[in-house]
Amino acid sequence: VNQVASLTLVSSACGMVSTAYASTKENHPYLRSVCDAAEKGVKSVTEATASCVQPVLTTLEPHVAAASEYASKGLDKLGEKIPLLQKPVEEVISDTKELLSSRVADAKDAVSS
Repeated sequence: VNQVASLTLVSSACGMVSTAYASTKENHPYLRSVCDAAEKGVKSVTEATASCVQPVLTTLEPHVAAASEYASKGLDKLGEKIPLLQKPVEEVISDTKELLSSRVADAKDAVSS
């Protein structure tokens, strides 16, 4: 999970979502109260679940470690094959807009000729 979160594309997307969420809470008082209640509920459920799940996680720790290592190797390979994951969201959006604009211009030229 930490490795996925550290991918530039993922971390920049999370930053954008976090900024939008904070802005929404700040600018819409009714949504703020709903969000605050949801946050408290999630926090309570997380705390309650953590104590129940801990013994199971301790038992499964060797298996989780093996799965984590396998997933880490897979993510490394994925990062090599998809360089897009190392770019921030803003750059991906900009590149996509440029590509689409270029393709539309090419299509217009083809139609007019």
